[in-house]
Amino acid sequence: MELRQLLYFQEVAKREHISEAALHLHVAQSAISRQIANLEKELGVQLFDRIGRNVKLTAIGRTFLTHVTKALLEIDVGVEEVNTYLNPEKGSIRIGFPSSFATQLLPSVITAFRKQHPDVKFQLRQGNYKYLVDAVKDRSINISFIGPLPTGEPELTTTELFTEKFSLVVPLQHRLANQSTVHLIELKNEPFILFPEEFILHKTVVQACQSVGFQPTISSVGEDLDAIKGLVAAGLGVSILPESTLPEGSMRFTKKIQIQAPLMQRTVGLITSTSRVLTPSETIFIDFATQFFRRMNQYL
Repeated sequence: MELRQLLYFQEVAKREHISEAALHLHVAQSAISRQIANLEKELGVQLFDRIGRNVKLTAIGRTFLTHVTKALLEIDVGVEEVNTYLNPEKGSIRIGFPSSFATQLLPSVITAFRKQHPDVKFQLRQGNYKYLVDAVKDRSINISFIGPLPTGEPELTTTELFTEKFSLVVPLQHRLANQSTVHLIELKNEPFILFPEEFILHKTVVQACQSVGFQPTISSVGEDLDAIKGLVAAGLGVSILPESTLPEGSMRFTKKIQIQAPLMQRTVGLITSTSRVLTPSETIFIDFATQFFRRMNQYL
């Protein structure tokens, strides 16, 4: 079994068309057909059903593709790590992040890091909490920002960056807008604007409300911070967001109010997989991020 056979097989499976795969790989269609046939002969199974000009994976072909994809990813990671070891300042880091990091935290730390390490490249991937945890575990991303830091996960190594509180966000004309603090129970009859249910911030707010004796009424759902802030500004409800997502200058037509009780906070940090050794570029980035947020903590 040869590496090129696996590469050809993966490309044909993705495109379901041998000639399109050949065009993308810049090889002759006959070469791909021959290598696929050799692979099927060696395995002793049919990987594709031929349907006119197209092909479709067989059931065993789909199973084989899952393992081939993992194997090729591991090879890519290995090559990347070798290149990084040869020159840590020219490495590439795959970083995941939640939507709550997109407007302030991630841009600030990446910008500062690139000033000192301009040749390190980043591949950034946004996702919800579960996706980020799973992606680090299966090594499709190297490092992920996350909050709160997961516990009881032996497959993950965690690095704490800071702890932050949550604040209430209301429209300027809201009955509570002139208050500096608020008890969560005062929001019992308010409509809430939250992230979708699969987001950890949705769960955090709902559990906090339940802890003081009420189930929040969710009037609207926003996929990102700008959408949620916009809906609040329009007077459609209130929201509860982490302090780091509410920097000065971002509160147009809204008011931020401190939640006095119960205490709502999260620990924010980085996660990596325990099954792989960090590359020098990744170690440099984690050390930099730790120091960066240690200096910035007073503003968060």
